[in-house]
Amino acid sequence: MLGTSDRTIRRALIELAERHLFVLNRDGDAIRMAHPFSAAPMAFVVAPADGHDERRWWGGCAWDSFGISACLHLDVLIDTTCPFCGTHLRIEAGPERPPSSGPVVRFPRPAAEWWDDVVATCTDIRLFCSTDHAAGWMTATGTAIGEIVSAEIVWRLSQPWYGDRLDPDYQPHTAAANQMTLAELGLTGTFWELP
Repeated sequence: MLGTSDRTIRRALIELAERHLFVLNRDGDAIRMAHPFSAAPMAFVVAPADGHDERRWWGGCAWDSFGISACLHLDVLIDTTCPFCGTHLRIEAGPERPPSSGPVVRFPRPAAEWWDDVVATCTDIRLFCSTDHAAGWMTATGTAIGEIVSAEIVWRLSQPWYGDRLDPDYQPHTAAANQMTLAELGLTGTFWELP
């Protein structure tokens, strides 16, 4: 491809993945996730809210699904299910339109561990009908670790985190800037400390 060897391309992919610009598949030869988008089905389908646009995206998690709206500057419908009760959840949100109150998001592991296995982390950042359902799921599965946050806070987090992701002059945010974003939303303490 363009006179570049497969080895050179693979090395470049690995370097970019190590900088967390995207996530490679297990074989390291294709992009698995380019946050907030997933190249493979996960638990979220995101569609434009206008009902006339047939585009669809896979969100890697609840946070990424709000992030798709933020980076595309588009009102969306997010379809998923509550892991506790199996209820279909359809969340409407947009850059200027927060989700309705009630649904919550569970973060499965401390921020310092998110990239240890980012696909597993994203898989477990799920939307629940309510705090009671998230807590009930944690009890039923014997999961002690995790933080439960309102869907609105996660929506607010997605705006600065992903809102500039598709800008032509996008530059990755520094860890300090991301930490400040978390703190501004009240996501503080050791659970939310980035590496």
